[in-house]
Amino acid sequence: MTKLKSAFFCQSCGYEAPKWLGKCPGCKEWNTFLEQRTEKTPKHVVSFSKSSLAQKAILINEVDKSDQSRIVINDFELNRVLGGGIIPGSIVLLGGDPGIGKSTLLLQLAINEQLKVLYVSGEESEQQIRMRAERIGLANADCYILTETNLQQILVQAENIQPQLLIIDSIQTLYTESVESSPGSVVQVRECTANLLRFAKQTDIPIFLIGHITKDGTIAGPKVLEHMVDAVLQFEGDRHHIYRLLRSIKNRFGSTNELGIYSMQGNGLIPVSNPSEVLVSVGSESLSGVAIASMVDGIRPILIEVQALVSSAAYGTPQRSSTGFDVKRLNMLLAVLEKRCGFRLASKDVFLNIAGGIKVDDPAIDLAVAMAILSSNADLAIDKNVSFAAEIGLSGELRPVNRLEQRLSELEKLGYKKIIISKYSKGIKEHKQKIEIIPCAKIEEVVRAVFA
Repeated sequence: MTKLKSAFFCQSCGYEAPKWLGKCPGCKEWNTFLEQRTEKTPKHVVSFSKSSLAQKAILINEVDKSDQSRIVINDFELNRVLGGGIIPGSIVLLGGDPGIGKSTLLLQLAINEQLKVLYVSGEESEQQIRMRAERIGLANADCYILTETNLQQILVQAENIQPQLLIIDSIQTLYTESVESSPGSVVQVRECTANLLRFAKQTDIPIFLIGHITKDGTIAGPKVLEHMVDAVLQFEGDRHHIYRLLRSIKNRFGSTNELGIYSMQGNGLIPVSNPSEVLVSVGSESLSGVAIASMVDGIRPILIEVQALVSSAAYGTPQRSSTGFDVKRLNMLLAVLEKRCGFRLASKDVFLNIAGGIKVDDPAIDLAVAMAILSSNADLAIDKNVSFAAEIGLSGELRPVNRLEQRLSELEKLGYKKIIISKYSKGIKEHKQKIEIIPCAKIEEVVRAVFA
């Protein structure tokens, strides 16, 4: 007879303890332990197609070093983020805020690629999935739909169909009968992922998992979930804007410095091939409070539009508001402008916005933020052919940034004439550049060069 075992698990990080603890030793969170009952022996054992005999150890020099074959997909943004395609037998975890478009992205992958796909949903009915598939363009007749949350039944169906791709929406809705706990618990998520991992490696069927996230922005469930999978992708963006960012947090088969950009339209997510053209306005008029920054996200150069509004404080205490940019860094830049450059901004309201609803953390946009603020404060427009790429230090000096050659190439493609960078930047081959480079040592020199 199967014996039941009772243990306590941290709902934040998955730490296991034999008794209840007030503070988790793993993640240091309070009141996160819940009791879960597990079984020492599973009730059901699912057979897989390939033999599960023990592998024989071989010398590292005898390992076949030929490149792994990838499944190249038509979605070039997802293809880039994955490192050139889908690796057979890999598990990819996709996380993101509710309503950001995770299910839409993977449903597009299922119905637009000429692959045999099994799409498993534990959150929607077949009718809902069919309606959404028709809205975004149903092009793959070899896509199977299964609405099931029992993992054993899902694996049996997958073994019978033998799909080329398996999509699970979502891992938090699945449960296995070998564990007596509710779906979404730490134990269930860990056991279901372990079974799916074993199934993927033994059958060479790639699996995409959709994962819910917590209020802190981390993927719900045990932290070991991210260690078990081969790749972790994060889907980001503001639901009130049309642009979505797909980042690679972990990738065992490619670089984690890739970034994919999508535009959310009525017919689904549309990949954006050149984001610089859509994130920068193309109006003929030059407006005050607008500066163009050349940023790099991963290894991809992108031009973004920084918008600032400076006005007199109406309620005594000045407001500092920022969208898409760290407000603490904004306060630091305002202090530098007041202390080092003499601009009186302490009594002014300052509002900052990164156009397109994206979030940026590249320090190279510091100079563009500062110049947009000064442009709005003086109500003087900056020439639309000028861009900025430099980090600002606490003493007002301009610090060099990396990947400057890529930033210059992106500016040239879009027709910009000038760029202001740090005087201390090295390795620039000026004879190859068609764009005029203006080196400055301090922010005061930039002010004179822009507003002369």
